[in-house]
Amino acid sequence: MFCKLSLRKWLVVCLPACLFAFGPGAFCAAPDDEQLGGVYVFEIRDEIGPAMWRTTMQSLRKAKAMEAELVIIHMNTYGGLLDAADSIRTCILSCPVPVWVFVDNNAISAGALIAIAADRIYMREGASIGAATVVSGTGEVVPDKYQSFMRSMMRATAESHGKDTLVQGRDTVFRWRRDPRIAEAMVDPTVSVQGLIDSTKVLTMTVEEAIRHGYCEGKASSISDILAAAGMSDRRVTRHVLSPVEKIIHFLINPVLQSILIMLIIGGIYFELQTPGIGFALGVSVVAALLYFAPLFIEGIADHWELALFFVGLLLIGIEIFALPGFGVAGVSGIILMLFGISLAMVDNIVFQWDWAYGLLSVFKAFCVVVLSAVVALGLSIWAGRLFFHSSVLSGLMLQAEQKRSEGYVSFDDWSALVGGAGIARSMLRPSGKVEVDGRLYDAICETGYIQAGQRVRILRFETGQLYVEQDD
Repeated sequence: MFCKLSLRKWLVVCLPACLFAFGPGAFCAAPDDEQLGGVYVFEIRDEIGPAMWRTTMQSLRKAKAMEAELVIIHMNTYGGLLDAADSIRTCILSCPVPVWVFVDNNAISAGALIAIAADRIYMREGASIGAATVVSGTGEVVPDKYQSFMRSMMRATAESHGKDTLVQGRDTVFRWRRDPRIAEAMVDPTVSVQGLIDSTKVLTMTVEEAIRHGYCEGKASSISDILAAAGMSDRRVTRHVLSPVEKIIHFLINPVLQSILIMLIIGGIYFELQTPGIGFALGVSVVAALLYFAPLFIEGIADHWELALFFVGLLLIGIEIFALPGFGVAGVSGIILMLFGISLAMVDNIVFQWDWAYGLLSVFKAFCVVVLSAVVALGLSIWAGRLFFHSSVLSGLMLQAEQKRSEGYVSFDDWSALVGGAGIARSMLRPSGKVEVDGRLYDAICETGYIQAGQRVRILRFETGQLYVEQDD
C-alpha cells in the first residue's frame, strides 16, 4: 500500500513516461550543486497559483539545504490566486534565510503581498507595486468580507518588519519600517495616505514613491546590480531551473486545459456507451482522467478521498449499466460522485483553513465549471455522434439494430397460455415464490395470503411478465 508521499513520487515518475518517451533521464531534474553558500535565485513570472507555490517551497527548501546566504526572487507578475499568495507569503516570513525581491516591472495584486513579505525590495526603473484589491475570476471586486481579510493580511505583513527607533532632539520616535497604512491603501480605496494618495483610488506606487516611503531599498536593473550594491558581487549565484516534469505539471494545471480534459472524460464515457465493446473512447476518457487528476494530486491540491469519489462514482455507473436493469439510484449517485470528485479536486483544501465561506464558494464555482464542461461535452458528443456514427464510413462503430415489438421482440417470455392451468408450489409463496407447471419452474405471486410448499395452485392470470396464482382446493 502506498502512502500519500510515495504515491505522489510514483506519479511524478510515471506521468511523464505515459506522456512522452524522451529517453532515459530526460525528465530528471538538474543535478544538485554540492557547493554550499552563495545566493539562490528563483523566478515568479507567471500567474501566482499552486504551481508557483510549489516552486517557492522547493526553492526555499533548497536554499536552506545549501546554506545559502541570501534568496532573491526575480518577480514580474500581475497577481493570481489569493490562497497561493498567502501560502507563499507565510513561507517567506518563516524562512530562516534572508529573502529579497527584485521587481522587474510589476508586483501587482498578490505579487505585492509576496513582495512586501520579503526583507528587502529592489525595483527596476519604471516598475510598479500595489493594486491588491481582491477580485473574482471575471475581474469584479468581491464583497468587503474578503477585502477585510486582504487588508489585515497586508497590514500584518508590513508590520512583521517591525519599527525603527529614531531620536529627534530629546524625543525617541518609533516609525514603521513599512507603513501598514500604505499596505492597506493598496487594497482599500477609502484609505488615504498624506502626500501619497487620496481616499478615492487604490494605491499603486512607482519606484520613486516606493523608495520615499520605505517600500523599496533601491533601484536595480539586474540581479548583479543588487549584489553589487550589497557588496556581494563575489558570491556564487544558483538559479532554480524547472525540470521538464515540472513544466508539464504547470502546463496541465492550466484552467483552460483542465476544462478540456473534463470534456474529454465525460465525452469519452458517453461515446463508450454508444459503441459496442471497450475501445478508443474509453481509452481517451482514462487518459484524460489521468492527465487531470495526477498533476493536481502531485501538487497537493487534490487529496486521496477526492480521487476516491470520482472512481467510486465511475464504478457505480458501471454497475448500473452492466449489472442492474434500467438507470436508477446507482447511476444517478455515480454521476453525482464523479462530478463532485472532479470539482473538489480543483480546489486546494488550504482555503478552508482561513475562510470556510470562501472555500465553499470556491467549491461551488468549481462545480459550476465542471457541470458546464459536462453539458458542453455531452452536447458536442451527441452532435459528433450523429455526424460521424451515422455516416456510411463509421456506422459500423455504433449499434444500429433495433428490437421492435412489432417484429416479435419482447422483454420477457409470454406465459399467458398457462392461465387456467394447475401446478404445485415448490417453495412457500409469501407472496412470491416458485411453482412447477408441467415439470417446469416459474416465478409466481400468491394472489391472497400465502401458500405452503407442496400445495396445488391454480393460475389466475399473467401480467407484466408475472404469473398470479391461488391455492387450488
